[in-house]
Amino acid sequence: MLDQNNAARLKEGVKSLELMTRFALATLALASGVYTYLGVRSLIDGSADLVFFAAIVYSAAVSVGIYAFWTYMMRFLPLMRDSARRGALIAVMGLGSLMIVAMSSWLNAAALAGSAALEQHLAVTLEDYVADLDKAHDKALAAQSLLPDVQRASVRFSRLAEDERQSGALTGTSGSGSVVQLLTQMSQQLDELSASILASRETVATQFEQGSQHLAKMRALVSGDGEVQPRADQFAAEALALTGVISSLQETSIAASVSRAAEDLSLGFIAPVADGGTQDLANRQDRVMRSIMDAVAAQSKALQAAAQDILNQPGVPARRFVPLSTPEAVLLYARDFLPSWAGAISIDLLPMVLVLILSVVHSASRREARTLDVADKITAAEMMRAVALFRDMNADLPPEQVQKAIEHAANEKLPDDQAAKPKDEAEEKEDRTNSPEAREETHEDNITPLRDKK
Repeated sequence: MLDQNNAARLKEGVKSLELMTRFALATLALASGVYTYLGVRSLIDGSADLVFFAAIVYSAAVSVGIYAFWTYMMRFLPLMRDSARRGALIAVMGLGSLMIVAMSSWLNAAALAGSAALEQHLAVTLEDYVADLDKAHDKALAAQSLLPDVQRASVRFSRLAEDERQSGALTGTSGSGSVVQLLTQMSQQLDELSASILASRETVATQFEQGSQHLAKMRALVSGDGEVQPRADQFAAEALALTGVISSLQETSIAASVSRAAEDLSLGFIAPVADGGTQDLANRQDRVMRSIMDAVAAQSKALQAAAQDILNQPGVPARRFVPLSTPEAVLLYARDFLPSWAGAISIDLLPMVLVLILSVVHSASRREARTLDVADKITAAEMMRAVALFRDMNADLPPEQVQKAIEHAANEKLPDDQAAKPKDEAEEKEDRTNSPEAREETHEDNITPLRDKK
């Protein structure tokens, strides 16, 4: 009796929730259509009327398709009993789910997280531009590291020239001779190189300040309020200006000029003629000038090597800002918006849970109904219709034949040991006594004395 109640209750529960199921499915399909409309609207170009009409048609087709697909699944999958047909419908449900994700879910995600994805794209691009500006600035300032070496070499030559002039520290004879002239010439060339490096420092600082201003405007656009598309357009303009500043910074680097100037120290070396009053002094001046030439060559090689190391550093590649549509941004930064993707897919695939619930309920109802007798599986209305149909079918037959048909049907339902056996005389007498004809005769016999008394 408990199984009978459970099976009946499951069927009644499914029937009572049918209206709620349709309402939930229609609501989910409508929600998916709305977000699909918002997502597809950003993909279509053209006039406002064309975009509106095309988006409405597409979203309506998606809503109808989702509602029809899940309605078919809810109607037929729970009724499948054999594994082959149930597996086939499950495979169809999986294929349909993939198609729904392809035509609707990613557009729903674009509607849910499109603006945030575009802002994420702007933020990532901004960080790339910040790194590019820092690299270009560092490379431009790398040449400034050569300034102390150049200044030390200039001071050293200047001191040697002064020592030679005052005390003859190099030749042994004081005065302003050819050695002093050579040392002074080298010191002046290095001073000119130092001045060039210092002048480039101001240029680099000015350009870096311009780049920082562009970056500040770009940060304000990324974190600003309002629609993201106008901000993205302004961001692109600032990015283009910043690209020009980065290119200028790379061209402003003084490293190449230092390398050429260092090479000129040895190649463009002009040694004066020894002007000593005696041959001994002239010989000493020649030896000192050869030493100075060797020192200048060594200094030139050192500056060239340092400048070449700076020039060998990789340059900053030109970067171009690529604007994205909201669906493209959502796909590109999908990992950053997993909750939005989960919500978008759940809107479309939540009816799958309802289909599985109905399948489980129908399976449980069938399993419990197998343990019931045939009489327990039919309702009172069905039994009354069966009795009426039996009477209609046997209305023209004699009562004895009808009785034999009933006994034959009962014997078929009973086990072999309980089948109807031949009746003995006592049973036949009892049957004749309980038969309708005997009861009618008894009734007439009881009525006759009453008539006689009257």
